[in-house]
Amino acid sequence: MNKLSEATKYYIAGFLDGDGCINAQIVKRDDYKLKFQIKVYVSFYQKTKHHWFLIWLQKNLEYGSIRKRNDGMSEYTITGPDPVQNLLKQLEPMVRIKKPQLKLVLQIIKELPKAKDPQTFLALCESVDRFEQLNFSKKRKINSETVRSILKS
Repeated sequence: MNKLSEATKYYIAGFLDGDGCINAQIVKRDDYKLKFQIKVYVSFYQKTKHHWFLIWLQKNLEYGSIRKRNDGMSEYTITGPDPVQNLLKQLEPMVRIKKPQLKLVLQIIKELPKAKDPQTFLALCESVDRFEQLNFSKKRKINSETVRSILKS
């Protein structure tokens, strides 16, 4: 991504602000010591008619995967702390609308390696809960209360 021109970075940041999503979620993982994982990702959406644009974006960003959904939309998603951090650090000065989500996900990524014990992990899960308000999430099923109840049992 370092090879992208400043103009292209501004364009991608604008696209992220308009048709993108910066998010973190808690995922159930029975094979993990704390039974959950915090997943961070950035997604871009476009009508499948313009699927070619997401292919161009993936080629330039060099991360992630693209899928065609059944609803006529295509989705390009970059997942994982390192790729997400690399992308967002490059776009940080240019992003406007999703600046709160960007700052929060970068903070979560910074804290992830420290979240080895239940108390620290739970505090990080509470930070993830803030995305429900920032992104107007309606389908979030697992939150910090879910994690808290499992960790207590």
